Amino acid sequence: MQTKGKEQRAVKRRVLRRGEERGVEEPSASAFNFTEEVRSGYERWWGDVPRGRRWRGIRSASGVAAQTTVDGGADNGTVSRRKPPSSSSSSQTPGSTRIVYREPGRHSESELPIWQRNWFIALLFLMALGFFGLALFLFLTLDSDIGASPSASASASAASSEGVEVHITYGSVIKLMHEKTKFRLHSHDVPYGSGSGQQSVTGFPNVDDSNSYWIVRPEPGTSAKQGDTIKSGTIIRLQHMRTRKWLHSHLHASPISGNLEVSCFGGESESDTGDYWRLFIEGSGKTWKQDQRIRLQHVDTGGYLHSHDKKYSRIAGGQQEVCGLREKRADNVWLAAEGVYLPVTETK
Repeated sequence: MQTKGKEQRAVKRRVLRRGEERGVEEPSASAFNFTEEVRSGYERWWGDVPRGRRWRGIRSASGVAAQTTVDGGADNGTVSRRKPPSSSSSSQTPGSTRIVYREPGRHSESELPIWQRNWFIALLFLMALGFFGLALFLFLTLDSDIGASPSASASASAASSEGVEVHITYGSVIKLMHEKTKFRLHSHDVPYGSGSGQQSVTGFPNVDDSNSYWIVRPEPGTSAKQGDTIKSGTIIRLQHMRTRKWLHSHLHASPISGNLEVSCFGGESESDTGDYWRLFIEGSGKTWKQDQRIRLQHVDTGGYLHSHDKKYSRIAGGQQEVCGLREKRADNVWLAAEGVYLPVTETK
């Protein structure tokens, strides 16, 4: 306590001495009742002030306020006094002293632009807007055929489970399932790295893939129309729904087994005899129905649509080879599985 009192008295003596040297009236005793930090600032107000800072002192020992400003931006540091505008409603009481410290370059939060004060909220808003745009883009670019196919497949499966025969007609969109491996006949816009270099055809393990849909088309030049049933021995064409190319075969060697290559080729207005496949129904059936065992024999080469458990390891990893084989085997058998089956057109 004695040490603290000595320090306070020493501060007071230094303040009074500097005030007398500059001809400033003696401050009141209440000026020394501040905390240690404020008294230190009060002492610097009378003495040297660091450059780059401003100190403003307002003292009214005799009812007249004096303002002292030290500008540290100049090289020599100048001190100036000026009387602030008087106000009859001033709340300043005689004999009191107030020290105000201002840091140059500092701005209050209310002086900042609204985007700086709320930058985090703005960032969250921009992120939400970006996610919304991405979701909208993905939604609009989805293939409408994918959305329609599950319901149609479900209805066809339900009809089959109830014992109702579902015919495959021209215009139906189906998936062909390999009986032995349960893989679906599949194609995508990826060319073979050997042979013809045409669009590849493979066997795909998953059921829910839109690249495994094929549209059943008749041979050009015939009287067959959409909705007609298909009899055993009829020549048909299979058009890949996504790329609009035709299931095709020729004498090029397949990549894995070296059998006849099966590919996708042509387009809506481009088709030849290499796209012709003859339908053979296994058993006693005369017209093609869902879940009925069939074989497809290529007209030009005589090879049956064939697959086996030999799989690709690189570009189409996990997918198995589909090729043409002239020999009639158990691996040549396929079934119409999921799809959109058009109703049979009634003949008048």
